[in-house]
Amino acid sequence: MMSSGLTRYETTLAGLERKGRRRVLIDRSGADFSSNDYLALAGSERLAAAIASAVQRGVPAGAGGSRLLRGNHPEHEALEAEAAAFFAAERVLYFGSGYAANTALFSTLPQRGDLVVHDALVHASAHEGIQAGKAQAVAAAHNDAASFEQAIKRWRADGGTGHPWIAVESLYSMDGDRAPLTELAAVAERHDGFLVIDEAHATGVLGRDGRGFAADLKNRANVIVLHTCGKALGVSGALLGASAVLCDYLVNRARGFIYSTAPSPLMAAAVRQALAILVDEPQRRADFDALRRFANSELTEKLGDAGSGSQILPVLIGDNGRAVRIAARMRAEGFDIRAIRPPTVPEGTARLRIAITLNVDRATISRMFTRLAAIINEEKP
Repeated sequence: MMSSGLTRYETTLAGLERKGRRRVLIDRSGADFSSNDYLALAGSERLAAAIASAVQRGVPAGAGGSRLLRGNHPEHEALEAEAAAFFAAERVLYFGSGYAANTALFSTLPQRGDLVVHDALVHASAHEGIQAGKAQAVAAAHNDAASFEQAIKRWRADGGTGHPWIAVESLYSMDGDRAPLTELAAVAERHDGFLVIDEAHATGVLGRDGRGFAADLKNRANVIVLHTCGKALGVSGALLGASAVLCDYLVNRARGFIYSTAPSPLMAAAVRQALAILVDEPQRRADFDALRRFANSELTEKLGDAGSGSQILPVLIGDNGRAVRIAARMRAEGFDIRAIRPPTVPEGTARLRIAITLNVDRATISRMFTRLAAIINEEKP
């Protein structure tokens, strides 16, 4: 009986296969050019030792309940206090993931009558929260501060009376380009609005001392900043920094916070150690900076691409099937590269997303780009 009920799902999967958009899980192998473990902390001895030490002193793996019940652990509170000091935030809340934090934020803080203006390329988690929220929403042209302001002015002209919310990433995950945060902060100020900055790919590696690009905004009350812990920090979870009032409102109204089991206290202890590593081991960041500059120069030399300047280097292919074939051939030669296809990126912009981390060295990067250039030339459109 049930087999007939599965037909619609099978049909959808077959359609994705025809379009070159069906996804499958692939084991990690070869040189790392696809993870977000930018500082190579995920497997570091210091993080492993911190977790072992936490276990020995009785920190549990599971929280056992939501933060508002018995799930609130001293490790959560210690992490939030240390993160608030590190990122110069009035208060910080620890969530289980960046996706969970963005969903909670955008579904809770913008109110009915407000407007959310989001960058056209903002992360799916922001879209999820916006759709679940009560505010009106509109997209602005990518990294165009004037487009954000025009959207707010149109809304006001049409009778909008609430507060505008500007939603952006500081460094975009699929293009590796940087948002004009200073200009966007000025737009938010002029229109009595809020600026929400997702620092996922900047936290730990970019900005002053790895504090992200929002650190330049001097902890403004109308700026909300999200720092994920599963990328450069090498662990998991997310730290949402905002005014004490907004954090308290989230504790009282964000369903994703109230009705979710709290993040692992053991992971909170690990994130505390990751923040300490950022302070104690600045050489990691210096080595990373040199490596990303080298990778950008290799990309320019061997593929004729100017590069993003960041650690995220998209190589546009266009056709879904061709992107998948090139990525598969690179993996077969020992370079773990993945194809990114719609709907993650716009139609017709399938690409290889090359991420530079301290898990590789210059020689490996050079070999990778040499082979990639040859394979792209062989896999004609």
